Amino acid sequence: MNPLFERFNMQGQVAVITGGGRGIGEGIALDFARAGAKVAVAARRTAEIESVAEEVRSIGGQAIAVTTDVTDSEAVERLAAKTIEAFGKLTTWVNNAGGSAARMPLTELPRSEWDKTIDLNLTAVYVGCMTAVTHMEKGSIINISSGAGFSPVPGSAHYGAAKAAVNSLTWTLSAELAPHIRVNAVAPGAIPTEIMLKALNKDETQLDELLTEWNIPLGRLGTPEDIGSACVYLASEAASWVSGEIIRVGGGAKPR
Repeated sequence: MNPLFERFNMQGQVAVITGGGRGIGEGIALDFARAGAKVAVAARRTAEIESVAEEVRSIGGQAIAVTTDVTDSEAVERLAAKTIEAFGKLTTWVNNAGGSAARMPLTELPRSEWDKTIDLNLTAVYVGCMTAVTHMEKGSIINISSGAGFSPVPGSAHYGAAKAAVNSLTWTLSAELAPHIRVNAVAPGAIPTEIMLKALNKDETQLDELLTEWNIPLGRLGTPEDIGSACVYLASEAASWVSGEIIRVGGGAKPR
């Protein structure tokens, strides 16, 4: 194999993907499988993750589906244990599960929605990182951030605050866990997943409108595979000297 290609080869690696049943998580899981990794697909909806795992198998990969609520620390520990039971080790953990459909001024946001958003988008990432560290001798942790963690997004202060904290967690853990575990994050731009469209109160008939609103220099909306490719790079030997970075994948658009 070409030495450059070998550095991107994920054969022999084992990746956990949370929120892997659809959207960006599904794209990440499939790209890891295409690169040769064995994958554990985790989310709350069993039918969805079973479907993704079956798709991985259909392209010649190996996968398990593990029903997991990432806000339940015991469930996250079971996810790690089942992954190791199935594949013998754990080398990559992708904290992808997250999101918030609530969009309103912070002064109108119920405290319960704030707590729910922080629990899913920050505390669950912390739990995922700590679980990975417990079971990973050497490897990579990848957190999925957001442009909302970099700049004001009116109506999404709760979500933006959580993602800004994820960025800080990523930077600090990259220093604390070096040199054996690398920690990075990917901040997706406009990926028209079901969750994003719901948050923006749009549907699939309004994609051209979304493209115009985001003013994307590269002229198209993103795909889950765009994020998957970035994650594969960060987990691969090609990124062996990359840690503590937040990679924006958004077609050149300003974060929002």
